[in-house]
Amino acid sequence: MSSPRVYVIHENPEWLPPLAAAFEAEGVPLEEILLTEESPFGGIDLASPPPPGVYWSRMSASAHTRGNPHAKEYTRAVLAWLQAGGARVVNGNPGASSASGLPVIDLEVSKIAQHLLLSQAGFDVPRTVAVFGRSGLPAAARQFGRPFISKHNQGGKGLGVRRFDSYEEFDAYVAGPEFEEPIDGITLLQEYLVAAAPFITRAEFVGGRFVYAVRVDTSAGSFELCPADACAVPGAAPLFSVREGFESDPLVSRYEEFLAANGIEIAGVEFMETLDGRRVTYDINTNTNYNPDVEASSPVSGPRRIAQFLGGLLVSEHAGVNA
Repeated sequence: MSSPRVYVIHENPEWLPPLAAAFEAEGVPLEEILLTEESPFGGIDLASPPPPGVYWSRMSASAHTRGNPHAKEYTRAVLAWLQAGGARVVNGNPGASSASGLPVIDLEVSKIAQHLLLSQAGFDVPRTVAVFGRSGLPAAARQFGRPFISKHNQGGKGLGVRRFDSYEEFDAYVAGPEFEEPIDGITLLQEYLVAAAPFITRAEFVGGRFVYAVRVDTSAGSFELCPADACAVPGAAPLFSVREGFESDPLVSRYEEFLAANGIEIAGVEFMETLDGRRVTYDINTNTNYNPDVEASSPVSGPRRIAQFLGGLLVSEHAGVNA
């Protein structure tokens, strides 16, 4: 039997190097559970217990865009095995004590679930209509003023998000070859929010506690705002910077309470401050990545904080481990 370690459940090796470096720097043993069809992990023996350790689920809603359409189902199977074996899982199955009772993976892959939970908790969220299939989209769009946006229920990185300035433009898109079919068949239509200033804020949390806030420049109009170094465009101006002084903002404690209530221990939460004075929360990223420009300028490190948090759990769950 292997010695206890932290196991990271994921499907994209390109996002791992900054985290692996942080774990090495903190002296915390880390091993991948790579849930792709080509992975040597392969599957699970239901008669065997999970190896000792702490498991961190960071499956991504955008896995299907990297050729891994079944990754979330593989994750559900692994999480069921871990839960049956009594393993400690970060961002796993929170159980009946959580506000939703849903596994965190179900929140990661469903903006509908996120929207409903945020709204029930009293957060301002975008007005949203979920449409199944394609045929009902033109009629549903007429419920919104113009402009409005469409997005995928299971997205990630802003993929599938489009702005439409007229119903005719949207009708042509839905009927045409450029229509992006959502992986789960659910398209969301939302009100278009006008920012008071051209940026959104992403607040990062580890162990349910605030780490730092990131200011994300949206002046170029793009909705694809992946912070990971693997997503960076060579030569492009930095889009991500630390938002100073945000730790005292009332939203921080509200987000911490929300994450605790739903069993989410590591996440980034995104919101926008609008021209008409709203503070609208619209996304929860439970596989959060950290931007290298922010990491270089922040007094605290997101990956190092994760390594410290999970290393501490490893010690408490498995006495005698030098983590």
